[in-house]
Amino acid sequence: MLGSLTGLSGLFVSAFVSSTVAPGGSEVVLAYLANQGLYPIGQLLVVATIGNTLGAMTTWGLGALAAKKFPAATLLPTNKQKALAIVKKTGVWMLLFSWLPVIGDALCFAGGWLRLAFWPACLLIMLGKLGRYAAIAWAFN
Repeated sequence: MLGSLTGLSGLFVSAFVSSTVAPGGSEVVLAYLANQGLYPIGQLLVVATIGNTLGAMTTWGLGALAAKKFPAATLLPTNKQKALAIVKKTGVWMLLFSWLPVIGDALCFAGGWLRLAFWPACLLIMLGKLGRYAAIAWAFN
């Protein structure tokens, strides 16, 4: 039982940390656990997705806090204002791509900074992350 808890809690922590501004490798942990066959794939997907989504929403929250002190209009140079306009136009839907390496965390931060709606942001982040983890679990199971 302890080994089971350690594997799942390790996956959760790895997924959470991987989705904040800190680097991490939850995909490797998930692939390893899926390959071992010690846990049902559904259980691994739930644990990894919840951990990664909570980490992403923490990053979203950091963006929302930063927006209070550093409004985008005063912080960004003129050439970046165009990019900001595109993100504003795309809106919360851009968060479906929060699973992407490198830019995913920035998308979550930007979502909070732009004050995109919390619950739709959470749902779209979760769906994107679940899709990525499902593909990894399928490939290594």
